[in-house]
Amino acid sequence: MIKLSQEHLQTIHTHAESTYPEECCGIILGYLANGGKVVVEVIPTENAWNTEAAAEFSGKHTAESKKQQYAIAPEVMLKTQREARDRSLNIIGIFHSHPDHPAIPSECDRLYAWQGYSYIIVSVQNGKAGELQSWSLDDTHHFQAEAIENII
Repeated sequence: MIKLSQEHLQTIHTHAESTYPEECCGIILGYLANGGKVVVEVIPTENAWNTEAAAEFSGKHTAESKKQQYAIAPEVMLKTQREARDRSLNIIGIFHSHPDHPAIPSECDRLYAWQGYSYIIVSVQNGKAGELQSWSLDDTHHFQAEAIENII
């Protein structure tokens, strides 16, 4: 289970709508508590997917366009991780959007996902953020739906 506030959800929706028709992405900071994850902050990031990233992640499930793929620059991940540690927080997940597609992980999402993280996906249909779901990898590296609890 992942717990987040209405403000966190709004930040994700706003970022997803502002980057449409491309995928948005961002980092989720928080901590583990009582068998679940508690979100403290969601940080919108630039979608750094480009030809260089595509070459590094080449494969049959890799898209050529930011409309179907996202990447967070490694230096952004490292900087955020350092800043989170200074605040006694961790990176607990990643969020991204699926423009004109459901909030269900793609095969590419699965291939590049990390165990232990939550992956929040928001569907953006015709520029309007809608369905939002969270996913996490099981022991066989397959996504399982993760319950979302809205906290005040």
